[in-house]
Amino acid sequence: MVTQINLGDIEVDVVLKDIKNIHLSVYPPHGKVRVAAPSRMDLDTIRVFTISKLDWIRKQQKKFRDQERETPREYLERESHFLWGRRYLMRVVEVDEAPRVELEHRTMTLKVRPGTDEEKRQAIVDGWYRGQVKAAAPPLIKKWERRIGVQVERFFVRRMKTRWGSCNPATRCIRFNTDLAKKPKDCLEYLVVHELAHLLEPTHNPRFVALMDRLMPKWRFYREQLNRLPVSHEEWLY
Repeated sequence: MVTQINLGDIEVDVVLKDIKNIHLSVYPPHGKVRVAAPSRMDLDTIRVFTISKLDWIRKQQKKFRDQERETPREYLERESHFLWGRRYLMRVVEVDEAPRVELEHRTMTLKVRPGTDEEKRQAIVDGWYRGQVKAAAPPLIKKWERRIGVQVERFFVRRMKTRWGSCNPATRCIRFNTDLAKKPKDCLEYLVVHELAHLLEPTHNPRFVALMDRLMPKWRFYREQLNRLPVSHEEWLY
């Protein structure tokens, strides 16, 4: 159940859940504010907490308003696309063969059957990006499982609107956003470390921040890269 509280010109969605700590998020593109709080926490306490974070909320909302937005992709000739932080120009070839994506130099060739519409072209490219992340993630997971001393049960790759990744400590499953394939590979490694660290500390509390500082001292730099173009997602609280 979602409850709303109003703080002047800011509306806050409040969700009470079976969790131990309160979490505040500001979502792109318009700066929607959401608080997830323990079920037994009263609204007055949540209101006081949110008021204490107003400066941070306004800063994030301004950042989203000021941020340049990527134009919608139509999967046409000479359109810009990215793989692992590198820009490619799309070439569309209609051919009576199985659809696929091929890379050569700075060109991303999308081979589709004649008459393939934009929606289907997007699905083909999204599936290809998903495959890129699914292939790149396992060696990074294995590397950091050893270093952190944790073990992942399963990992998934899918489109996510507001997060680059997520972790369920109870099931030891982690998820990655398909669009990570558009960012430099260092950003994927940062997400692997971020989500595996949640197996030791589920929240973004000071213990989690200290853990990230120890494991990956440059993690803030990689977080900033994730929140730049060509795609823009949630700004983490820490």
